[in-house]
This record gives sequence, C-alpha cells and structure tokens, in this order.
Amino acid sequence: MQVTVVVPTFNEAPNVAELVRRIAAGAQGFDVDILFVDDSTDDTPRVVEDVAATAPVPVRLLHREVPTGGLGGAVAAGLAAAASDVCIVMDGDLQHPPEDITTLVDRFRRGDVDLVAASRYVADGTSSGLADRSRILVSRLSTHVTKAMFPQRLKDVSDPMTGFFLVDRRAVDLTQLRPRGFKILLEILARRPLRVAEVPFSFADRHAGASKASFRQGIHFLSQLTALRFGKMSLFAIIGGLGAIANLAIVWALSHLGVGDLVSMIIAAEVTIIANFVLQERFVFQDMKADASGVTTRFAKSFAFNNAELIVRIPLTALIISNWHISVVIATGITLVVAFVVRFLFHSLVVYAPRRTRTPSVARKLVDELDRQAVSPGEL
Repeated sequence: MQVTVVVPTFNEAPNVAELVRRIAAGAQGFDVDILFVDDSTDDTPRVVEDVAATAPVPVRLLHREVPTGGLGGAVAAGLAAAASDVCIVMDGDLQHPPEDITTLVDRFRRGDVDLVAASRYVADGTSSGLADRSRILVSRLSTHVTKAMFPQRLKDVSDPMTGFFLVDRRAVDLTQLRPRGFKILLEILARRPLRVAEVPFSFADRHAGASKASFRQGIHFLSQLTALRFGKMSLFAIIGGLGAIANLAIVWALSHLGVGDLVSMIIAAEVTIIANFVLQERFVFQDMKADASGVTTRFAKSFAFNNAELIVRIPLTALIISNWHISVVIATGITLVVAFVVRFLFHSLVVYAPRRTRTPSVARKLVDELDRQAVSPGEL
C-alpha cells in the first residue's frame, strides 16, 4: 500500500527533521511519502528541502505563496496534490505521534471504512498535550457543541475536532470543501456521509515552537460550524442581527450627546451598513470573492442597495400600519423579514455574482445558484 502523509505547516522549521525521521521509522508494512503544504513566513521551506535531500522516504514541498482557507485550505490542497489516494493528515508539531500512523493504516486495511480518525476520547486516548485545563475545557465543550449540531453525521465520531486522521480521498468530493480554518475533519464529515472508524491516540506535548491556537482561530471555528450546519443565510442573519444591535447603540449614544434624532439615525444606519459589508466579506461570501467583481464595485452595489432598501422600507412600514391596522412592532417585523430575504438574494446573486461569462442559460444559472445557496452545506 502507498500512503501519502499530508503535513500542513506554518513556521514549523524546528520540527521538520524530527517529524520526517519518526514518520519514516514508524511506517511499517507500507510505502510512505510525505507532502509538506507550507504557508510559512520563516525558513521552513528551506529546511524541508534540506531534509528531503537525505530523507529515507520521498519528501515533497508545496509552498503556497498566497495561502487561502488557513490550515484547512492547506490540507485540501495537499489532498488534491497527494501521490496516493490513501492520505494521512497530521500536524507538523509532533503533537500527533508519527508512530500511530501504522495503527491508522492497519485499521483502514480491514476495508470497511473510508476514514479513520485518531481520537483523544476513546479507549486510552488522552489530550494531555493541551497547554492547560482551560484549553482542555474549551476542546471538550467545542466537541459537544459540534456533535449536537450534527447528530447523524457525527454519531460514530467521538473527536470531530482532531487534526490527525486517514482518509481515502476517493470517498471525498474535494470540490465541495470550503475550508475556513483549522477544523478540516469537521468540514469533510459534514459535507457527505462517510464510513468512519476511530483509534485512540495520546495528544502529545509540542516538540518545538509556539502554538497557533488563538481567539481568532476560535472565531473562525464558530464561523465554520455555523456555515456548515445552516449555510450562508444563517451567517448573514447573525451579522444582520449584530448590525441591528449596533445601530440601536449608536443612536442611543448620539442622542445622549445631543445629536438630533434624524441625524443620529442616518449616521447609525450608514455605519452599520458599512460594518455589515466588511463582516459579510470576511465571514459569509469569502469563498465567492475571487470570481466576483472587484471590492470597490461590490461595496458600491451593497451600499447603494441597502440605502435604497432603507428608503423603501420605512414608508412601506407606515403603509402597512395604516392599511392593515396592526402595531408598529408587528409591521416593522414583517418588513424586516422581507428585507432580510431580499438583501440576501441580492448579495448572493448580484453583489457576489461571478464576472460575466458566456453561459447556456441565464435562467439556469440563477436557479442553480439559488439551489446551491439554499442547500449549501449541512445536514438534512
């Protein structure tokens, strides 16, 4: 059997030589090659090339000049570029013991699964390599939340947050993956049902260097989890809700500073429209930006539409109140719901529409895009 070990790296130069040595020594009964997918800003690429020159197993380097999708994007690129269909994904800091590679392969060889995950939470697996109790608590809580949101897809998985696993890439549609951060296994498992088995492993201490875990990574994870479970519309709604709260806070602050009501409302509306666009760029439509028009054009379309929608919605609310004889709260709620759906469709189909190309049918394109947005991605 030929196995490719995909190792995403970011500034892991001190760990490269020891990692290669232990992978080569631990691979028993199968052929192995190592593919480093590197996003480093230090001399990690040079170290990989130096180690490759004398390594006992084939070592390749894929250095990404423009990293996209974070660690998950690096793994997806590595799976696409791997020399074999059987791939093992592991971190480059030696917290995933290379000696356990053989255990993963032996379990896969039974022929009844598509993916074998190394779990900290089965049998004698441990998470002792996490820095402190707070990180262990966060890891456990994140795991429980994730499993609760995907009860069917993750019913046989105790550790969907692990970054150490074997996967038969023939069972995965790589074009479906939309990696946003560092939890690539969750991305793979949530996209389509797979036959999964687990083996225990002990999460070790970092060999060298500093951990990449951060608050920003936590935000990326929450964004990824929400998008996977509910699709883009949920993220769009969350950002809209935050914008509404910010709008009220700005109006309140300006009114207490003596600014007139109308001016306060205008300032609050424009600030939140701009802030919403920035957040949507970063967390909702980031995977569509490359094929869409430039950021200036996207902003102009979004800004103009949101202001036009605001101008139309206020008198429409008043009209509903006068004709239907309902309260201002109910009327406002009705128009906000309608406005939310219209805003989402406009941004999906117009602001972030691919640049104009020749297509067999414009109608077909719109229907396909609506269908993709409605069902992408998640669990029915």
